[in-house]
Amino acid sequence: MSQIISTPTRTGTPIAAPAPSAAPEPAKGVFGTIGQDAPAGLVVFLVALPLCLGISLASGAPLLAGLVTGIVGGLVVSWLSGSQLSVSGPAAGLTVIVLGAIASLGSFQAVMAATVVAGAMQILLGVARAGVIGLYFPAAVIRGMLAAIGLILILKQIPHFLGADTDYFEDMDFLQFNGLNTFSAIGAAAKGLSPGSVLVGFVSLALLLLWDTAALRRFKLVQKVPAALVVVLTSIGINQLLRTVAPDMQVRPEHLVKLPVVSSLSELMAQMSFPDFGAFARPATYGVALTIAIVASLESLLSVEAVDKLDPHKRRTPPNRELMAQGVGNVISGLLGGLPLTAVIVRSSANIAAGGQSKLSAFIHGLLLLASLLFLGSVLNLIPLSALAAVLLLVGFKLTKPALYRTQFKLGWAQFIPFIVTIVAILFTDLLKGVGVGLVVGFFFILKANAEQAYFLSRDTPDHEPGTLHLRLSEHVSFLNKASIVNTLEALPAGSRVILDGSQSADIDHDVLEAIESFRQVAPERHVELELRGIRSVAVGSH
Repeated sequence: MSQIISTPTRTGTPIAAPAPSAAPEPAKGVFGTIGQDAPAGLVVFLVALPLCLGISLASGAPLLAGLVTGIVGGLVVSWLSGSQLSVSGPAAGLTVIVLGAIASLGSFQAVMAATVVAGAMQILLGVARAGVIGLYFPAAVIRGMLAAIGLILILKQIPHFLGADTDYFEDMDFLQFNGLNTFSAIGAAAKGLSPGSVLVGFVSLALLLLWDTAALRRFKLVQKVPAALVVVLTSIGINQLLRTVAPDMQVRPEHLVKLPVVSSLSELMAQMSFPDFGAFARPATYGVALTIAIVASLESLLSVEAVDKLDPHKRRTPPNRELMAQGVGNVISGLLGGLPLTAVIVRSSANIAAGGQSKLSAFIHGLLLLASLLFLGSVLNLIPLSALAAVLLLVGFKLTKPALYRTQFKLGWAQFIPFIVTIVAILFTDLLKGVGVGLVVGFFFILKANAEQAYFLSRDTPDHEPGTLHLRLSEHVSFLNKASIVNTLEALPAGSRVILDGSQSADIDHDVLEAIESFRQVAPERHVELELRGIRSVAVGSH
């Protein structure tokens, strides 16, 4: 009976995704799922609002730029994209690039011009069908990315939850802009916590957990009202009460949402920036644009791939259409004073967790961002950041549940090690570097499995000769298979008779032929009888 020496392939259950039976099938028609999409859009809006502001600050751009980007992502990209659940907007992975680009190009207006060019490049990549690259990312790496984002969300929101950190809300890197890192920031927060923020945070977290219990989900009102809305309203009420009865405990102003307040569309237009059109004539602009296009495209493809795995209905996003949609979004965002945008997994996962069913939820989140900017600035500035941190803590936990780690471990080392390495690398570097490290480890296991599938070894030979080993090479034998073939031959015991059969091989790499010839020459000294079939002899060392 022959044995194929290979690494078994196992299929795991997509992680962090609700069971398909738990989610209603999307109804037909644009507004067929508005009952689920409207509450989900509200949740995404509540999550996206501070993220848009935080990324603007981290990028060294005007606060308004992040909101413009979020609005373009919601109102424009949501309809152009083929993804039903992905949410686009400003991304933490681009903050360092934008910050450096402002310094090198001389102004944010010049970076806006580079963003327009980057968008045009992404459209061309989509037309050239370059989106297929997203299909080559191993599932273990994508799952590791999701789990790492969940852990980062938890770790990064703890200081905000305690009201002891004024750092940016989506500072995803391990080393922060204020000189601290992910872990030292938590230690610093523990020494300077704000009682009011702590109270609001724990009450908000308790409400979120309580709202999701089976006992409350029986009530129709609870099913229709999103928990995040209850949390926001409750947090505002608690802080206003503290301001009246215990002023020393109220949430400090720096730990409240800070939204630019405008009273009309004309005032909004007056505050917006426009590109430096002279920057289009400078070569440096195109270097920055190329960097933005590459990073934004990779982040978007990774995000939609992850979103597709989380989608309860397992819908697939056309990658080339996604590149073109993101490209159009970046052109518009750059022209209107926004930051570069990508598909963003944090907001997308919040959308899925809130029950979003179609792209209508992302569109509604864009409408709410625009409406809040025009009409609700003064009200939204009353929201404590610790309440929003509680929302993200729960989102983070859903992305990195302990059951996920158990599932990956059961899939074997070839799945578990790339998964864990991706998580650790992202935690201690950033999203793109961590995914890059995970890919290297993942490809190592792929190459290892490929190398071990070089031959079939059996004790039954075509001539039915007792005691003879039959080692049949596979159809294609590359230099990657050399080590496993040599090791198998070297391990043959004295007195063995072996038929090394390459008659069914279409191609055998020259390095492998040299190794076989070297063993053929020493086989008599080792008392091994070796017969070659369908394998040509080569001079050892010849090329």
